[in-house]
Amino acid sequence: MIQTKPAAQSGQTAIAPEPLADANPAPRARRDAPQITRRRRGKLRAAVVTLRPRQWIKNALVIAAAGAAGALGHDDVPVRVGLAFVAFCMLASGIYAINDVRDAEEDRLHPRKRFRPVAAHELDARAAVALGLGLIVAGLLLCGLIRPLLAVVGAGYVALTLSYTLVWRHLLLLDIVAIGGGFVLRAVAGGVASPVPLSRWFILVVSCAAVFVAAGKRHAELRRTTLAAFTTGRRRVLEGYTETRLQLILAASAAVAIFAYAMWAFELPDVDGIPWRLLTVLPFAACIGRYGMLIARGKGESPEDLLLTDRVLQAAGAAWLVLFALSVHAAG
Repeated sequence: MIQTKPAAQSGQTAIAPEPLADANPAPRARRDAPQITRRRRGKLRAAVVTLRPRQWIKNALVIAAAGAAGALGHDDVPVRVGLAFVAFCMLASGIYAINDVRDAEEDRLHPRKRFRPVAAHELDARAAVALGLGLIVAGLLLCGLIRPLLAVVGAGYVALTLSYTLVWRHLLLLDIVAIGGGFVLRAVAGGVASPVPLSRWFILVVSCAAVFVAAGKRHAELRRTTLAAFTTGRRRVLEGYTETRLQLILAASAAVAIFAYAMWAFELPDVDGIPWRLLTVLPFAACIGRYGMLIARGKGESPEDLLLTDRVLQAAGAAWLVLFALSVHAAG
């Protein structure tokens, strides 16, 4: 028999079961090991955690379109793009709050997601929904103030990401396409907010890189659940994937992303005889390669964690950013 120890009255939540004594008791050191506990978060902190501010790094794609066109230093573009970034952070956080309510039962079976405030009973479901709806409405209003067309893009982003939880994440391959679509809409939002025309090669780069990241998430989930023989609460769509199939998707999307980026860089003229944009191909390819290595190790389930913690990936990204900034400055 297994007896689950109730939560402590002092505000701590028990997260590990305590086995009862049996005919073959474990060694004393193991029996007397302290139970793992985690202090409950207050309502305010729980609400902030539900917004997932670490995920806001993904909204840097809103700035990418204006940056790629070299328009960030022109007129009021920085203000418009900055506000669009804030708006999409609000939209994303609102969607996270609503999705956490929808996924609470499933999250409680996940080794990491069970600590999300709604799943851990630290934030009331109704409060999470109210918070989410409020942020979505505010984000769409801000988009409309920047440019009406941006509100349309924002509404499309909300519709896609909310429908992902209900429909797309259960459909083989379409779940990866839907995740990638969210990244593409972020980039489109930046172009609309600027406003600047979006290169076809730029859209292709973002699309393929987004599919690469999404396939990496599925690869990490499949690897984790397979190695741990973990089937309870496992995504149903994972039953249709194999490591070989996901590796093919990863290889194809990475190759096309690097090719499209190189074609975009080749199209741009040299400045003072120096192919600045072409030089950025190397660090871009290094970023893709490094991320692929991390995926192979099963670390692609949380892209934001990799971006914020992996030093090699950060160094390659910094090298790309410096060369890209120099190219924009030289062209200006």
